[in-house]
Amino acid sequence: MKKILTILGARPQFIKAAAVSRAISKSSLKEVIVHTGQHFDKNMSDIFFDQMEIPRPDYNLDNHSLSHGAMTGRMLEEIEKVMQKEQPEAVMIYGDTNSTIAGALAARKLQIKVAHVEAGLRSFNMAMPEEVNRILTDRISDFLFCPTQTAIDNLQNEGYEHIDCHIENVGDVMYDAAMFYSKKSEAKAEVYPRLNLEPGKYVLATVHRQENTDDKNRIKSIFEALNAINKQKRVVLPLHPRTRKIIEQNSLQLDFEPIDPVGYFDIIQLMKNAALVMTDSGGMQKEAYFFNKFCLTLRDETEWVELVHNGVNSLVGADKNRIINKFNQKLNLKFPSSVQLYGDGKASEKIVQILETDWP
Repeated sequence: MKKILTILGARPQFIKAAAVSRAISKSSLKEVIVHTGQHFDKNMSDIFFDQMEIPRPDYNLDNHSLSHGAMTGRMLEEIEKVMQKEQPEAVMIYGDTNSTIAGALAARKLQIKVAHVEAGLRSFNMAMPEEVNRILTDRISDFLFCPTQTAIDNLQNEGYEHIDCHIENVGDVMYDAAMFYSKKSEAKAEVYPRLNLEPGKYVLATVHRQENTDDKNRIKSIFEALNAINKQKRVVLPLHPRTRKIIEQNSLQLDFEPIDPVGYFDIIQLMKNAALVMTDSGGMQKEAYFFNKFCLTLRDETEWVELVHNGVNSLVGADKNRIINKFNQKLNLKFPSSVQLYGDGKASEKIVQILETDWP
């Protein structure tokens, strides 16, 4: 029996792993889960394991509240110990976080196969820690499971056809998860019913990315825009603990009351019933599309360029006027019908099948 060591650390990875772990449980593979602790707040991690029926982690490394270098280094050291103990045939890593690169590096140095789910994404902004993580992870991975043709094209443009690895467009595992949990969200959402929200009468927003929170001018401009929008549509903002701290440190004024972080079922319900979505999250850009909502992305670039090309995602950066203007443009538009941009909802099964049958 082949053993897969799965490395998780942040909210989007829990969601992706929920779909893949379900497929693994029906296969001949054995999975051992390592939680690095990168997201340590209960509402940011534990709640996802509880609500989404993900197997509880076999290891919890409790690495958080450190600088990028210190966090990655500590994870690398602790993950290596787990790998030496478990002796897996392959390590599965997701996305582009510090947990991702730490898991890939530890595996490569121990000559363990690396499977990267969500490979090939590029923002082409090397100032983003996530961009550095995803580029380095792709280069040392044996299996590159891409979510879109754009990701395949990126790897081909970087010469990956000359590198000994398995590249496959399997589709997006987040689409798998969104479709599966959408059927359960209304019954399982706990916070959404208490908010007394009317469908279409509010905007769902999230702000957490470092490029926004660590730049006082950007974060100030974003919240000024949200305050203005709140006069037209109520702004519902599940607030990341780190962002809340920065708001307090900078004495930023919010004309609306943010809510605590919520579980995935509540995010789904909030998204399904929102007028539109505003976010700097990579995953929520896609989730908005899955649930037929326009998205204003509070960044200057995105990895999910196909959403922009299809007119359902608008890059508005942190410019107050641009955010407000684009909000007014999109608010009452009908969401367009579109092609399947992220596969057929069976990405997880395809990944597992490849790992079972096509071992390099």
